Amino acid sequence: MSFLSYETSKNMLELLEINANRFERVPLSDSLGRVLAQDIVAKYNDPQFPTASMDGYAVKYEDLELAQLQVLGDNPAGHDEHRVIHTGESIKTFTGSMMPEGADTLIQIENVSFHEGIITINETVPQGSSVRPIGEGYKSGDVLIQKGTKIGFAEVGVMAGLNQVMVKVAVRPRVGVIATGSEILDLGEPSDNPAQIRSSNNYTLAALFEQAGAEVIQLGTAPDDRDAIMQTFENALSCADIIVSTGGVSVGDYDFVKDIVPRLGAEVVYKGVAIKPGRHIMVAQRGHKFILALPGFAYSSTVTGILYALPIIAKMLGKSAPYKTVAAKLQEDFKKRSPFTEFTACNVVVEDGAYFVNFEGKKVGSSAILTNMLHESALMVAGEDDKFLEAGTYVNVILLDTF
Repeated sequence: MSFLSYETSKNMLELLEINANRFERVPLSDSLGRVLAQDIVAKYNDPQFPTASMDGYAVKYEDLELAQLQVLGDNPAGHDEHRVIHTGESIKTFTGSMMPEGADTLIQIENVSFHEGIITINETVPQGSSVRPIGEGYKSGDVLIQKGTKIGFAEVGVMAGLNQVMVKVAVRPRVGVIATGSEILDLGEPSDNPAQIRSSNNYTLAALFEQAGAEVIQLGTAPDDRDAIMQTFENALSCADIIVSTGGVSVGDYDFVKDIVPRLGAEVVYKGVAIKPGRHIMVAQRGHKFILALPGFAYSSTVTGILYALPIIAKMLGKSAPYKTVAAKLQEDFKKRSPFTEFTACNVVVEDGAYFVNFEGKKVGSSAILTNMLHESALMVAGEDDKFLEAGTYVNVILLDTF
């Protein structure tokens, strides 16, 4: 069986026609974790007028040489101040208040003494001290948050400051997740056979896809029966944008998924990629819907889910990239175990802004060791032509905390 190169499979995935124009409007309070479907643009300057950044007295800078100034009164935050400061005058002005006309500097309360309407200046300050200029935060017309951004706490705060009551966000793609195999037991099912395996793939992938911004339909497990799998897939296609299955894609007698997908009327984009783990992966398309048949081993299905499902989810959400890839330096030697492009669980260390990779605590074995992805792991990429990589070599690393 011939396999596509990883780079070719990536390029083909990128060229797939994927609907990325679906959006809805939600209240700002419900937008956390969603993906913006519009640029957020400032409609005015922030601040719109010179503003005090501390509590103090608004003055003319040149008047600081006078040693004493008359206080005209208070200027609390939110007050529509209309008084004009002339030579020898000041106004007590609080944090967030509009600076009075004529004042260009704020001298902090700690720098003066107040007595019977007069302040005595004990310590001067530079011109413009503690005054936020117009547009310090942003200017009218600035794109503050770009379309395709996943909304976090800072984005919510900025949009609240802009009075963004409703937010235009991408519709979450619906992903149906199925684990196939007669040996698979779903959570809570009693086991009477030590050869049976507790299902984890569908829960791992569901969590992965939800973290990436999708809505997941958990479809449980399906036995190794053609008709049962066929019906499960057909039902899933009626309610999901993407179907992701695990198991049944290799060359065994009970690997039915690879034969069923074409019978569903789906066009196989490719079957088999020269990667480790997961080289028997299948990607298919039926209309605007996609089927990804992943291997059954836990580590294999998770890695291929990252590599092939997340890019489709990201495109449906309008995100520019499904995850972040960085260049990192190996802290120890690495020997490839196959002639394929390999994705190896690793530890990433950041020192002085640079990334470093090591494999401390990572077990070498089959593609079933999901525990290798614990403890904030990442995926190191070793290309087909790589064989032995010495410590100090730079490699590409997929960060797994940036979905």
